[in-house]
Amino acid sequence: MYHYNDFDTAFVRNRVAQFRAQVGRRIDGSLTEDEFKPLRLMNGLYLQLHAYMLRVAIPYGTLNSRQMHQLAMIADRWDRGYGHFTTRQNIQYNWPKLRDVPDMLEALADVGMHAIQTSGNTIRNVTADHFAGAAADEVADPRPVAELLRQWSTDHPEFQFLPRKFKIAVTGAKADRAVIRSHDIGIQIIEKDGETGYRIIIGGGLGRTPMVGKVIRDFLPSADLLPYAEAIVSVYNQLGRRDNKFKARVKITVHEHGIDEIRRLVEERFALIRSGFSGVDQQLLNGIEAAFAPPAFDAAPIGPYAAAYGADPVFRSWADTNLSRHRAPGYAIVSISLKKHGATPGDASSKQMRVMADLAERFGHDELRISHEQNVILPHVRQGDLPAVHAALKAADLATANIGLISDIIACPGMDYCALATARSIPVAQEIATRFDELKLEHEIGPLKIKISGCINACGHHHVGHIGILGLDRAGVENYQITLGGDGTETTVIGERAGPGFAADAIVPAVERLIRAYLFLRSGPGETFLQTYRRLGLSPFKSALYDEVRADAA
Repeated sequence: MYHYNDFDTAFVRNRVAQFRAQVGRRIDGSLTEDEFKPLRLMNGLYLQLHAYMLRVAIPYGTLNSRQMHQLAMIADRWDRGYGHFTTRQNIQYNWPKLRDVPDMLEALADVGMHAIQTSGNTIRNVTADHFAGAAADEVADPRPVAELLRQWSTDHPEFQFLPRKFKIAVTGAKADRAVIRSHDIGIQIIEKDGETGYRIIIGGGLGRTPMVGKVIRDFLPSADLLPYAEAIVSVYNQLGRRDNKFKARVKITVHEHGIDEIRRLVEERFALIRSGFSGVDQQLLNGIEAAFAPPAFDAAPIGPYAAAYGADPVFRSWADTNLSRHRAPGYAIVSISLKKHGATPGDASSKQMRVMADLAERFGHDELRISHEQNVILPHVRQGDLPAVHAALKAADLATANIGLISDIIACPGMDYCALATARSIPVAQEIATRFDELKLEHEIGPLKIKISGCINACGHHHVGHIGILGLDRAGVENYQITLGGDGTETTVIGERAGPGFAADAIVPAVERLIRAYLFLRSGPGETFLQTYRRLGLSPFKSALYDEVRADAA
């Protein structure tokens, strides 16, 4: 993985020192909150509902054990002993005191981490496929490209005050595990006629106006990536709406001008600036790629795995749901669920962080990933070591066998923490997971993605959930709308709103009616909820949601 060079280290340390002085001036009253706000946001510090929140970047979701140990230490020393992993592959600390934030940033800098550009109208943390470097279907590891984009975008003098925040995601696989079509720019590494290049997608996004991104270039040669990205952001910086923040994202710019006009302007800008990129960016990329050389995989015996799989049903259930195919024989990708039934999705205690760090160091070539689905990945584990890994996870309450199932729910912090939220998300996720654990149905239900947002900003990605839940305020009362049929993969679709919303005490029964209808309607155990929905459409699910309620009321 990439390690900071001297320039990186000096840059981050200088930013910490600068912010320490700004915090001091805020505390002594020299800066008002209005004056301090843009300064703190540039360093990832929000003012939430009850306290400050520090959002720390985990670029393209990659960590080593030392960094995870440091995140645990920060949670213990300056927060409340836990951290919250987000859909942007960040970690958030929800309870820091303002005076302690510079020390937290200093501790992050000690391990090559920071909170720069995790907020504000700038290019945010670049995200990537959480199976990067390990996936069997991968054309190329996307992390070197993501790191190149991170270095290019950090403190870019032209792009610090964009019309609105700007998000980039990269994948190097055929399957889209990075939701690239829901980003301002989505990048897919592809091969065409023996040449490796990029498919470039622009104008995706969720929020109050969800849109699926459009292809602006079907194939871009590798050497053109940085100037083309610069051309896109430059055009957006000129055309993006600054008169209305609700219409300021690039998706609206693409919608208002049309993809053909945006493509014309981008290509025009690209032709103008291309010669200014003399190849230094490609030399830099070559060095970055060397830093991401794969570990030395070995053909370790898989006997312990086979024995445990045959003899231990608990291990077998975990293996069937939480393991994915690795590119190297004798290895597996381990997904660690942060979604124990009844727990807060994405939360990990400091103790759990240390367990995961130790497992990565001992069994996982010292690598971890954070997924946009708020779980943690050990990307390179020998199959023979899986029983020992499972035993350690089980002892730490991290062995829930539910990856991809109904209790593996994405949920934003909602009104429990967020000042923008209009409803709670966490309790709804907890109640759904607990209910279906009681019913012992989730393995029978099979693959199903529920995503919950506590406001229209859609940080919980509800628009692309197979079942999406949006919490709103209706005259001071929490009301939950349901969307169905959303998909965040390579076949991205925005979910369809089912109808009127449900009260807080009615949303879990509504989800249960949906699931029972699916089990009745599916063609067989092999047909997933999404496949059934696509075959039959909204009508039978809408009937399940509302006809029974109407009958009870009659």
